[in-house]
Amino acid sequence: MPKPRHHSPNINIKAFLDQDEKKDQLRLLTAGSVDDGKSTLIGRLLFDSKKLYDDQLSALERDSKRMGHAGGDIDYALLLDGLKAEREQGITIDVAYRYFSTNKRKFIIADTPGHEQYTRNMVTGASTANLAILLVDARTGVITQTKRHTYIVSLLGINHIVVAINKMDLVDYSQERYDEICASYKNFITGLNIPDINFIPISALKGDNVVDKSHNMDWYHGKCMLEFLETVHVGSDRNFEDLRFPVQFVNRPSLDFRGFSTTMASGVIRKGDTIKALPSGQTSVVTNIFGTAGEQEEAFPPQAITITLADEIDISRGEMIVHPDNMPRIERHFEAMLVWMDEKPMNPNTQFYIKHTTNTTKARFDQIKYKVDVNTMEKSEIGHLELNEIGRVVLTTVKPLFFDPYKKNRETGSFILIDPVSHNTCAVGMIIDKLHDKDLPSRITDREKEMIIKGQPLISTEERQQKLNQKAATLWITGLHGSGKNNLAYKLERKLFEQGASAVLMDGSTVRSGLSKELDYSPADRAEHLRRVAEVCKILNDQGIIVICSFISPKEIIRQQIADIIGKEKFHLIYMDADLDFCKNHKPEFYKKVEAGMLLHVPGIDEPFEKPENENLALYPEGEESNVQEIQNYLKEKKIFPLG
Repeated sequence: MPKPRHHSPNINIKAFLDQDEKKDQLRLLTAGSVDDGKSTLIGRLLFDSKKLYDDQLSALERDSKRMGHAGGDIDYALLLDGLKAEREQGITIDVAYRYFSTNKRKFIIADTPGHEQYTRNMVTGASTANLAILLVDARTGVITQTKRHTYIVSLLGINHIVVAINKMDLVDYSQERYDEICASYKNFITGLNIPDINFIPISALKGDNVVDKSHNMDWYHGKCMLEFLETVHVGSDRNFEDLRFPVQFVNRPSLDFRGFSTTMASGVIRKGDTIKALPSGQTSVVTNIFGTAGEQEEAFPPQAITITLADEIDISRGEMIVHPDNMPRIERHFEAMLVWMDEKPMNPNTQFYIKHTTNTTKARFDQIKYKVDVNTMEKSEIGHLELNEIGRVVLTTVKPLFFDPYKKNRETGSFILIDPVSHNTCAVGMIIDKLHDKDLPSRITDREKEMIIKGQPLISTEERQQKLNQKAATLWITGLHGSGKNNLAYKLERKLFEQGASAVLMDGSTVRSGLSKELDYSPADRAEHLRRVAEVCKILNDQGIIVICSFISPKEIIRQQIADIIGKEKFHLIYMDADLDFCKNHKPEFYKKVEAGMLLHVPGIDEPFEKPENENLALYPEGEESNVQEIQNYLKEKKIFPLG
């Protein structure tokens, strides 16, 4: 007969889960140079705090023997370096997130790469962190990467830094070396605004001061790493003063309910509070607050809630609910620090989408003030930012944003820029503050003023080409009256327009009805008429436009003069090779007037028409449809349109 099982004491599972649910949560990141031991430290935390399953331990022991970098010891970094490339190289590339909890707190750890080319990865990991652990190799001390990571942490508004001086076992646990590194780091951070800095000497590989106090460093009287992480106070880091309720969506489950839902950005909202809706300025009173557990009396960050109001006021996604006596900035112009995250370099002339809280609009760059060298903190003037570069910029949005400076409110002071074509997130930004009208940058610099005086354009040829996706060109179509020049020109203009080109057409009758109205058809006036057309073509070409011209232009010397005015590299001569008989059949009314003596100075009749000597294309009127395609092929071959 089987023996009765001995039941362990009753455990109130619900109470345990309730207690676990109420645990505080700490989001932290680790950063440091290559081989400073970031992944090893986190692995050691997981290992020594007994947060690994048996199969994970077995795999860790097996992998340590096969591909570890810790000699005969267990390589704890393998718990974090999940990508194959990371394991093979022994470095961290991607941001690895790990979750664990102790009896006192829950943790979300972001292990970020140390390489400069992965700055954007570190920014991603740091964007939501409350605390940063910066690892310093005790042998090398404070190095360039340490300064770079500290600057990024400061830029992103992380208030708590733990400087973990690692590999103390390799310097014989020297207190003198520890004090030397602490002094060096304190000297460096003098100009940075970091309110809480702590130093802990550790050996991640050996376990000293990670989970348990080290007997090898009895001169250190502070907390070990895990104890510090369990007890550091981060609750006051959130902004509970300024109510910022960016409306995410309007909740209408039935005709009798209309609520406004979001995740609280900052501040506290209570039943009975008077609120103001932005941008309308309408006010009302909060009647109900609903959270994940049902109705509640108040709400605060980072709770996801729905509120109802006493009045039917019009509020939509992207708008914001605030307290009437505590308003955010409502501005279109502001300064920001920007981290460029796109492989494609910044084009300052592009109008980007900006996503700020739940609001999306368009934004342009008014000024790039400087770029910060994240290794030296030096500032330099530049025209654009490239991947992983950080700079200070001035932005103007199409419609006002409701924001606070980033240092005051991380939620309403941050934004992302989205490429309008690829829809990639190309930058993240931290708002410094608004700009008053008197402080707005002049769009015209002293150098640009000099260029204006000289009549030089402020927009470069390269900028126009990139914007229009074409090179400027004049397609000059010559031939006799009735050769089909105009038909070809108009059909070509239509085809290029449909394909997105910026093209302008000019023909003889149009120009003579206005610009050359007082000129006749004598050789002298014809030459002046064509000179004027050439000057207009040059102006349009300078704006990046493709110009299509349909003019007889009968003499070779005149065509050469036109090419000289426009610029020979932009002048492309197309000859409609039609004989006089074809032209007479094509335009019989015109040539009847010529034969009757009603029209004079007609090329091919009483004035000579000189066939071009060096035309770029010779076309025949019989191939009316194929002629347009041939010109398009020519434009593509010459990389005129589309560009490249």
